[in-house]
Amino acid sequence: MRIVIALCERVLHRHGGQGGPEQASLIRQAAAQLAQVAYAHDLVIVHAGTNRIAAPAPHGHNGHSGCNGHTKHEVHGDAFPVEADLNLAYRLELELRNLLPSDRPCATLLSMVEVDSHDPAFAHPDKPVGSVLLGERALAVARANHWRIAQDGIGYRRVVPNPRPLRLLQAEPLHRLVEQGTVVVCAVGGVPVAADGGGLRGVEALIDCYSGAALVAEAIEADLFVIVTEMAGVFLDWGTANSKLLRHGHPSALRELASTVGSMAPTLQAASSFVERTGRRAAIGALNDVARLVDGSAGTTISCERADPRRFEGGAVAY
Repeated sequence: MRIVIALCERVLHRHGGQGGPEQASLIRQAAAQLAQVAYAHDLVIVHAGTNRIAAPAPHGHNGHSGCNGHTKHEVHGDAFPVEADLNLAYRLELELRNLLPSDRPCATLLSMVEVDSHDPAFAHPDKPVGSVLLGERALAVARANHWRIAQDGIGYRRVVPNPRPLRLLQAEPLHRLVEQGTVVVCAVGGVPVAADGGGLRGVEALIDCYSGAALVAEAIEADLFVIVTEMAGVFLDWGTANSKLLRHGHPSALRELASTVGSMAPTLQAASSFVERTGRRAAIGALNDVARLVDGSAGTTISCERADPRRFEGGAVAY
């Protein structure tokens, strides 16, 4: 079976931590779970960052000179994290190589996703990235870097467009790697680029991480699209006495439920869209259950199948 597994950022970054022994331990734990799947299946892993843009900073803004004479900007938080995400992907690949047979090839791919430069989202940037900045400093940083900012709690954060992903540029080479049995780690989840005078250019935008991962799954004709989160799956009525794990659902019904599941809504929408477009299966759940997510015995499964509710005693079913 051909499987794409998207790792929610928080699976590898606890409480916003970057690097250090804790993250190394999380990466090893993730690799151990993913290797179980890779032993028996073709596997592509997408590190799905939730709060990041990956386009290079434009030239000509105020800043100071960096290496090679390029303009270096004051960047706060994780606004331009390509290097950090590539390092994480490298470490994940290294751990997988240590766990898999020596003749099982592994590779890391910096995936790029094409967007339409005329997408209406570019006129209405609304996705926050980077750190919260306070007071006059927020306004000064925004002016210096030509950023749009919006209020976030007691401070401000930069906001960027969230255009719809259209095409995975590396679809053909990724497909070939998978056909050769290569375990592929896609770093970042999708660097946004747009057509420009017969070529391509990087754009400062945020690709929804789960939509980008679903695009990867479609590009390689995956049989299963799995989203790994901190949760055991999607819960209905979360935070109430009636909270119940959604065990199985039809994508059309789940689209209607998406607005009721809080922060899990983008996850549910991406998984449901993949199932609607391909007719194949998707699953959402925890890293420790990843093998059971694959066989459908844990987490939330989304498919067009009309499953018998008696199979999911104690969980909810939506059609």
